Amino acid sequence: GWNGTIESPGFPYGYPNGANCTWVIVAEKGNRIHIVFQSFAVEEEYDFLSLYDGHPQPANFRTRLTGFTIPPPVTSSDSIFSLRLTSDFAVSAHGFKVAYEELRSSSCGNPGVPAKGIRNGTQFNVGDKIRYRCVTGYVLDGHSLLTCVTSTAGVSVWDFPVPICRAEDTCGGTLRGSSGLISSLGSSRECKWTILADPGDTISLVFTEFQMEEKSDYLEIEGSKQPTIWLTGKNIPASVISNKNWLRLHFVTESNHRHRGFRAQYQGKTQLLH
Repeated sequence: GWNGTIESPGFPYGYPNGANCTWVIVAEKGNRIHIVFQSFAVEEEYDFLSLYDGHPQPANFRTRLTGFTIPPPVTSSDSIFSLRLTSDFAVSAHGFKVAYEELRSSSCGNPGVPAKGIRNGTQFNVGDKIRYRCVTGYVLDGHSLLTCVTSTAGVSVWDFPVPICRAEDTCGGTLRGSSGLISSLGSSRECKWTILADPGDTISLVFTEFQMEEKSDYLEIEGSKQPTIWLTGKNIPASVISNKNWLRLHFVTESNHRHRGFRAQYQGKTQLLH
């Protein structure tokens, strides 16, 4: 069907223990599938909803969701998308409800609204623009204006990621330009950075310093081939290369050592088309 909803068994009264449920959504060839979460409550770190970009096989694994925060919308890269719910043999939670729809080739799909954010614009086809802003007390990190464009591969995509709204008293910001530095040194709290390159480009991130207290400090990176990278400890990590034209860094520290943290250089790379 062109659209529909999927609910976990027993929703909203709780899914069974020992569940292993798989849903496969099949669209017309050439169309993609867009999924919007309407409700999400899955026992954190014990029960999981795994998403697969295609049939539910390890090679197609995209990400694993758990906890009580509604995830952002997801768009498949082809005409098949799968979800798998697995639960352990103890506590359960309300479960999830998702709405899915087929995207015609000219549609980018609803990109969603970030927490504490406001979106203007309700059309999501090629050429359409939407604008974001944040509620009072929050600042916008990322690009406020998104345009639905056709990529070099002929797929309809938003030219930038959905921005985030960051509390005014937290550190971080939006970084642009072909290269630059990021440092958490001297910060004793939470920081969020968004690095943006031009549409079609990628970003490489090279660490030059890395000193973190395991269990109390970590750096989370989104936007690379792996859905999420978690870094901690004293070893300088390998370079990170973005999948698209953005990377998002989330640094959290509970220690009071101002000499701990990381320093990294980023560089935008133009993709050469063969």
